This record gives sequence, C-alpha cells and structure tokens, in this order.
Amino acid sequence: MLPYTKNITILNFSLCQTRCEDVMPFERYVEPGRVALVADGPLKGKLVSVVDVIDQTRALVDGPGSGVSRQQIRLNQLHLTKFRLKYPFTAPTRVVRKAWSDAKLNEKWAESQWAKNLANKEKRAQMTDYDRFKLSSARVKRNRARTAVFKSLKVKAARSGAFGKKKVPKTPAKKIRTKKAPSAKPAKK
Repeated sequence: MLPYTKNITILNFSLCQTRCEDVMPFERYVEPGRVALVADGPLKGKLVSVVDVIDQTRALVDGPGSGVSRQQIRLNQLHLTKFRLKYPFTAPTRVVRKAWSDAKLNEKWAESQWAKNLANKEKRAQMTDYDRFKLSSARVKRNRARTAVFKSLKVKAARSGAFGKKKVPKTPAKKIRTKKAPSAKPAKK
C-alpha cells in the first residue's frame, strides 16, 4: 500500500444502479429479420430486411416487398426501424417474402409516423412556386382566425378574473398622527 493512499476510502457503488433504471435500453440491433430503410445510394427510400451480418460494416439484405433483390449493403447506408420479421438465419428469399407478407409490413410502415413524415417531405419537394404561395396564404388566414379566437378568450378570461392580474380591493392606508413640532417663536429685538 502506498503511503499517500492510507487515508483514502473507496466507495463501491454503481452509478448505473440509480441512473440506468430510468433510461430505456437500446432496442434496435442489426440482426437477422430487422427491417431497415435505405438512406443512401440507388435504393434510397426503400425498405429492406437484414438476412445476415457479413462483417462490422456490411450486411446481406433482401426486400421482396419493396422490389429490392438480395445484396450486400453498408450499414452506414441503413436506418434501422422498430419492425422485425421472424425467420431463420440466412433464410432464402421465399421465406423472407412469406414473413414480409404475413407481418403486413408494407401496411404497418405506411401507418408509421416515420413514413408519413417522409411522404410529407416528398410532397413539399414536389411543390411549385404557386403551391408554396397558396400554402403561405392559407397559413396567414389560419393564423388570423386563431389569433382572433385567442384574443377573445383572453379578454373573456381577464373579465372573469381567471387570467391576468388579480384585482385586490384596496384598503385605505391609516394615517399616523404625529405630534407637531413646537413652532419656533420669533426672536425678540
């Protein structure tokens, strides 16, 4: 034991015992059956399912429901989704196709918020200048109507006393009577 460590006490506790219980564990792993969205390359925007992990940077994927043939793809081109298909390791395409259709993956994907956001993004990209003008005009109308309703509700709430400064009845302050200082007498000549 070193001389300068005599007085040091070591506490054995784990920070993870207190903090990790509240945090959700990581759930999306690159595993056979995991459905992913291709984020880059010629297949961008298509759904695929991981069939096998080749190495730490590549996976064998198959997308029979989205028209993607079996091929290898880099993992940094994939965005993992919450969906997972059940089929054995290195299953042939017919098994993946059956699992895809049994899980009704295309319908589930279309209902997900992620797919809806991508569809909205695509719609915005296809908008013309006139479409953008119509959208901004509609927003102005909507915001004016919203502001008018908000102001009327605000005035109504202020009158009822539920909103704004509370009106407290004022009580008159009590006057404190003090003795007057003796008046100075004029000096005699």
